[in-house]
Amino acid sequence: MKASILKTIGIMFVSAWVTAKYCSLAIIQEFRGKLTRKMVNDYLQLWATGIMKAVRVDCKVFNAYQVEFKEHEPYILMVNHSSLYDIPITFVALPNITMRMLAKKELFQIPIFGQGLKVAEFVFIDRKNREQAMKDLAQAKEKLESGIRLWIAPEGTRSRNGQLGPFKKGGFVTAIQTKAKIIPIIIKGAANILPPKTWRFHINQTVEVHIGQPID
Repeated sequence: MKASILKTIGIMFVSAWVTAKYCSLAIIQEFRGKLTRKMVNDYLQLWATGIMKAVRVDCKVFNAYQVEFKEHEPYILMVNHSSLYDIPITFVALPNITMRMLAKKELFQIPIFGQGLKVAEFVFIDRKNREQAMKDLAQAKEKLESGIRLWIAPEGTRSRNGQLGPFKKGGFVTAIQTKAKIIPIIIKGAANILPPKTWRFHINQTVEVHIGQPID
């Protein structure tokens, strides 16, 4: 169902408020020297849940291969990226793991939001500078080795037509270097929530998250 203009404004306000709230909490706790990964994990779950409730998304998770994340093994989650909602959907679908996103550099320049990403140990990549991008992937390797599961869009950017785009090689190189298992994740229906090139939301959507067979 397409949201009314008033409902659309409400969704945007709630989403911005929830994002600012948990980014600010993380920044404050970091400033106080009390921020932990467990706290960040909790904030991310509360953020993702709030974002999803605003558009009333019903998330169904399918784990046909009974994938379990072992504590001391590195994992890279490779997710098709067709919507701004892919990240909160993944957090809601996998609530019990320490996961961070490999994000484009530009996101870290947004006031409050960018600082929140930094203190939460998200990893940025400079897609316009190949040499810097390789250094950024080295940082991603350090995060993997420290116990963080890394969320990567193998296409490198969000699809504008809902179709799977060609893959970039950086994530696969990182997986080889760190001996990380790749967990392919397919999200179906996310593009319907907020179609490309529009700000008219569709509420009460059902999204499917399919967790694929691990690739060693």
